[in-house]
Amino acid sequence: MLINTVKIKAYEKGLLFTDNEFKSILGSGRHWYTRMITKNRVDVVSMRDPWLCHEDLDVIIASGALGDNAIVLDLSDKQRGLVWIDKRFAKVLGPGQYVLWDTYKEIKVEVIDVDMVHFVHDQLETILESELADKEFHSTLIDQGNVGILYIGGVLQETLKPGLHAFWKRMGKVKIVHVDLRESILDISGQEIMTADKVSLRLNGLCTFRVKDPILAVSTVDDYKQALYREAQLALRATVGTAELDGLLGDKDAMASQIQQAITLRVADFGLEMIGFGIRDIILPGEMKNLLNKVVESKKAAEANLITRREETAAMRSQVNTARMLEGNKTLMRLKELEVLEKIATSSNLNVICGDSGISDKVLKLV
Repeated sequence: MLINTVKIKAYEKGLLFTDNEFKSILGSGRHWYTRMITKNRVDVVSMRDPWLCHEDLDVIIASGALGDNAIVLDLSDKQRGLVWIDKRFAKVLGPGQYVLWDTYKEIKVEVIDVDMVHFVHDQLETILESELADKEFHSTLIDQGNVGILYIGGVLQETLKPGLHAFWKRMGKVKIVHVDLRESILDISGQEIMTADKVSLRLNGLCTFRVKDPILAVSTVDDYKQALYREAQLALRATVGTAELDGLLGDKDAMASQIQQAITLRVADFGLEMIGFGIRDIILPGEMKNLLNKVVESKKAAEANLITRREETAAMRSQVNTARMLEGNKTLMRLKELEVLEKIATSSNLNVICGDSGISDKVLKLV
């Protein structure tokens, strides 16, 4: 008979096996055991490492020998464990059996039911940065001004607010549709349209909108932006196609307002709110542009001629009135003559040549 001895330290435990079957847990001290008649062995494990890892862990747990010496976890397929060691998050535990020594370490374990696929926790960021988190979680970040529409297994679940969100893996197919709730602009460009008076032109417009009902926007149409683009195209063609070119060019704002009203009624059905619509550009064919330029040029020339005629008529009327006043008033006539003589004298040299005494007398009398 052979007798073996083993010394177990204060922070250790001995796992006694007889014929490869677990028998008991040995505390600190020196222990003797035989190896001849029966095959005994002692596996010494340290409790300074909180994790008890052993190939026969299930047998050790089933024996009940651990008692109050350790925390025993047996997690089902719909359970997960969150482990904190010395107030620091350690890891996420999947389904299975676990043993943690809590003698030398402060151990805290949260057992989570994963039937609720959306995982909510006040230390979510810390948990997602931990070991094995990628194997257990899907995560997504929703920016400010956006929401997320959550589908699990193809079924609509809820609307997610901005922030970090996590979902348990292997508990259903998770799909998140991000929806921007901020004011957005959609460019409606290059629309070839014929007016009521058979003039082909190209329009560029702008739609300003926001998503009012995100669930309705993603569930009613496949792509709400594409649906808005289609409705804007149809409204443009319906409105511009019944208007004449002169009316369109003369009041673009009224035309844009009419188009906006038509779009607003339709897009409300899939959760959008129209804020505004504007016609940015109206592009005419080259020959039509030249023709309009000639029309405008002719109009402006006619307006200029009319203004000139009006000014000439006003000037002639003023001259007639002046002549009438001078005709009946010799003194006023003499003052007018002196005024003219003064302007001539100040603007140039005045040389008076008197050929005879008669002319000289007349000039002196004038002065």
